[in-house]
Amino acid sequence: MSGPLRLVPDEGGAERTMQLRTLPLKLRRTAPPEPEPGPEEQLDLSADPLDELAERLHDVCADAVHPYEIAAFLESDGLSDEQAALLYGRPDAFTVAEELFEKVERRYPGQSSEFANPWRADPWRCVVRGLVFALPGLGYLLGANLFATARMRFGLPSGMLALSIATLVSWGFNQALAHRSYRWLGRLRRREAAVCLAVGAPLGALIAAAAAYVVGGPLGALCFAAGQSCYLGAATVLLVLGREKFLLVALAPASVGAGVVLAVDVPETVRTVVLLASLLLAVGLAVRELVVCVRGGERESVELRLPLRQEVPHLLFGLACGALTLIAGLGETIHQAVQAASHTVHGAAAALPHHHHVREVKTTPTGPAMIALTLSLGLAEWLLFRYRAMAVAALRTSHTSGQFTRRTGGVLLGCLFIYLTTVAALDAAATVLWPGAPALGVPQLGAMLLLGGSLWLALLLNAFGFSWSTALICLAAAGAESAGLLTGADPIVLQLIGCGAAAVLLTAIAGPALGRTTQHR
Repeated sequence: MSGPLRLVPDEGGAERTMQLRTLPLKLRRTAPPEPEPGPEEQLDLSADPLDELAERLHDVCADAVHPYEIAAFLESDGLSDEQAALLYGRPDAFTVAEELFEKVERRYPGQSSEFANPWRADPWRCVVRGLVFALPGLGYLLGANLFATARMRFGLPSGMLALSIATLVSWGFNQALAHRSYRWLGRLRRREAAVCLAVGAPLGALIAAAAAYVVGGPLGALCFAAGQSCYLGAATVLLVLGREKFLLVALAPASVGAGVVLAVDVPETVRTVVLLASLLLAVGLAVRELVVCVRGGERESVELRLPLRQEVPHLLFGLACGALTLIAGLGETIHQAVQAASHTVHGAAAALPHHHHVREVKTTPTGPAMIALTLSLGLAEWLLFRYRAMAVAALRTSHTSGQFTRRTGGVLLGCLFIYLTTVAALDAAATVLWPGAPALGVPQLGAMLLLGGSLWLALLLNAFGFSWSTALICLAAAGAESAGLLTGADPIVLQLIGCGAAAVLLTAIAGPALGRTTQHR
């Protein structure tokens, strides 16, 4: 994914909070002097001061599903325990909230046109985003001749390792860059977001290309890695600024060219020209959009700084997602290389012939599965919005906090089931259409579904601010799988254990955390 979702689309961002006027009016302005009460009035006891507050906060208290919601409103407006004792004769703010909850009759407004779905997502936009996530994979068909497939290095076609490292660096850097840009957009500063992208996207492409050069490989493979790094930077710009259709236009030459390559043999020069056409289109459209945003936006008079440390968990999360995805796609090939090297060292067997490695890469069943996973990312985004919409609806219709927790838990499981079912269906269709692809076995399918489920849960928790938890869990799973793969363990078993453990931990966090009403206010 290009970046985290804003808490409420088209609003001022995560930091924008609801401001309430909960304290008595006499604390906010000086009331006019009242006439002295008569003797009869002096004999009467004054009414409970809490009644006035209950009347003023009637709507808030009537909609609350738990006293803690009222307590949160009171504390956000500055009501301390000392003020609760002085003004209302209660020991603390929580006691005030509990009595208000009892005084005011429950009123659950149910769904309405205004509040039923504040999370509106355009389904067609999600379809387009799913396409722009999947179509870049066709570029590997056009650029296959740029890799020295007759030579092997670290168990992969020469140059593939450099491309993999560049991909990891780009994913991690661009994930952090997108998050920082979304933070600027959340504060309604589109110009600052464009400046951030204008500086960060070229820097990320340069770092990724340099990493590929350090690893080394054939010149053609290094050029391909540099072009991919530039494309990913341009794609991040267009996705963050909401220009998915521009990116679809840029991918048109590579998509058409890949279709032609599957039908007939195309000279390498023509393939390279087609790849360059898509790259130049993507970069050109990204530059055009940045220029429009920078020139069209006004410089804010109030200077605002965003600390860089908040991007660290998103950088780690991008690296972890890239590592888990690469292991799912290349794990079997790396496993065979490790096994061959081990046999050679111990004299048990000779290393596998080079052409055998290449054949396994082409016939691995993970190819269609990876296509299915990337195509499903558009649906994953739509389901994130759908979960938020249904959670807000449950917040307005639940009578108790326990009922709300059960409803949001059911919504979470339902969205996850829909996503995984779609991934399985897409994988079945891709396997049928992929020329010569073997059927995906139950263990392979299980590993792929666990990976998809873990990534979707991590993205959902990221949207609610649990960035460090998701980053560390995914990073631990990626590290464990990488270490096991290098020691010769079966990659499918590693994925079942690593992604399975990550899915369990993320579910254990998501259930209680997202079942709290305060997370959805």
